[in-house]
Amino acid sequence: MVSFSVLKLVCVVLMCMVVVAPYAESAITCGQVVRSLTPCIPYVTNGGAVPANCCGGVKSLYAAAKTTPDRQSVCRCLKSAVSGVSYTGYNLGLAAGLPAKCGVSIPYKISPSTDCNSVKLV
Repeated sequence: MVSFSVLKLVCVVLMCMVVVAPYAESAITCGQVVRSLTPCIPYVTNGGAVPANCCGGVKSLYAAAKTTPDRQSVCRCLKSAVSGVSYTGYNLGLAAGLPAKCGVSIPYKISPSTDCNSVKLV
């Protein structure tokens, strides 16, 4: 069974895929974020082939987070979920590569240190 810590890592790294700014209320919940990204855990934990349902979750989450408030909310949710979780450069690298492997192009670096308030959509 995959640990909750690994799920947190997946979430924090993927958060940057949906980060953007102006302020307002978000329509996306943390539960939606976790459900979308849970299929990515095996890949981020062990590498190998990216599961199709992982890419489906990545793409659907990216498409659903259309507004700046949505994207900032997703970012904050993921950062909160991974606070205090240890991860390796290997896991971080796998997670950071997911957008490209799933055909999603993002104009910023995926990192747990991303400032959710300052990332802008280009």
